[in-house]
Formats: sequence, structure tokens, C-alpha cells
Amino acid sequence: MKPADHLIVALDFPNRTQALDMVERLNGQIRWFKVGLELYLAEGLSIVEAIRARGHEVFLDLKLHDIPNTVAGAVRSAAASGAGLLTLHASGGPAMLAAARRAADELDYAPRLLAVTVLTSMDKHQLTATGIDASPASQVLLLGEMATAAGIDGLVCSPEEVGILRVSKAKDALLVVPGIRPADTTLADDQSRIATPGDAIRRGASMLVVGRPITKAADPAAAAAAILKEIETA
Repeated sequence: MKPADHLIVALDFPNRTQALDMVERLNGQIRWFKVGLELYLAEGLSIVEAIRARGHEVFLDLKLHDIPNTVAGAVRSAAASGAGLLTLHASGGPAMLAAARRAADELDYAPRLLAVTVLTSMDKHQLTATGIDASPASQVLLLGEMATAAGIDGLVCSPEEVGILRVSKAKDALLVVPGIRPADTTLADDQSRIATPGDAIRRGASMLVVGRPITKAADPAAAAAAILKEIETA
């Protein structure tokens, strides 16, 4: 795989104009872009189609979480956009995950399904507040193994859990990892469990999701190039 196959740039923008401007600024460097809830709710599936029309792949990060029948229908609807990756919450449970898997299997073309384990903004205190008496690592392992047993293609986890997943029953899953911060970043944000791009790749991450360190940089193309170089040499 080329370095560009490992990097997803998060288009965390409120509208199509800003998102596509960033796509153009990174054209020729970046293969994958992430469309999350903010942009999706503003623009709908048309933004996915617009990014794909420019020759890029799309990670549609909707974190689906509902009753099994509703999630199955949402998978079918999302697949129509041609997105290559689609997220759903592992905490939705085995029945929901299995319903999503069946829905995807019935389609001529379906995105790879990724189960979100524990958000990178969550630490032990945040988990305890929700009634989960487990460490983030333990909860990620539990949810990751459950999701892969239900047939989900990959997992979203923080860099801190990549190592334990690679020696678990979920060891062959596609691991998509947010919470990536270059060593020289000065960002103060809401991510709790983080790592540098090189560290995450060395631990066994399949793909890295990077937003603000690239999109908020004075020179986004240069910031992306530096991360791609770090991936290549990891």
C-alpha cells in the first residue's frame, strides 16, 4: 500500500464550499476524505458524490446507532452514494451489527463497515459517568471482538488500543484510527487518547484519520505531505 492509502483527511466543515475547497487544495496528495455528521447534515449524500466525482474515496462517518431494522435501512441508503467506508456504533449490540452486515451483503456494492468502539474523546472518567466500569482499553477489546464476530469489516479505535486488538480475536480487522497528532502540533482540543502518525502505524493501524492538524494548518498541503512522509518511514 502507498502512504496515501493509509491517510484519511477529515472534512470537518459546515458546508460544501469549504469542504470542496480543501479537497482541491489537497488534490494529488490525498486519496481518502472523511465526511462526518456536520458536513453530512448540511449537504447530504450529494457531498459524497461530489468528492467521488473528483476522483477520491469517501469515509462516511455517520456512527449509525439505532434498532437493527433502522440501521439496516440506513446502510442501504448510505451505500447508494458510493462511499467506501461507513461507521456504526459497536455499542448498538450484536443484533444491530448483524443486521447491518446482512444489509450490506445484499447489495451489489456496499461500503466496508466499521464499528466505532470507544470515542477518542473518552477516558476512564467519561466511561464511568455512562455506567461502564471498565477501562477504555478493556471496553474497546470487548466491543471490537463482538463486532468482528458479527461480521463487521473493521474497527475505529484510538492509537492506544491498536496493539491489544492486533493480538486479539479481532487481529485481522481493518483498524481505522483517529486521535492522530503530529509531534509538533500545538492544538488544544477534545482528543484524550492520541499518538503521532508514525507511532500509530508502527502499532498496527491500517488507516489514520487526521483533521485539524492538516485542515487548520497554514499550509494544508505541506502538513499533509509531512504526515505522508512519516507514514512512509514508519
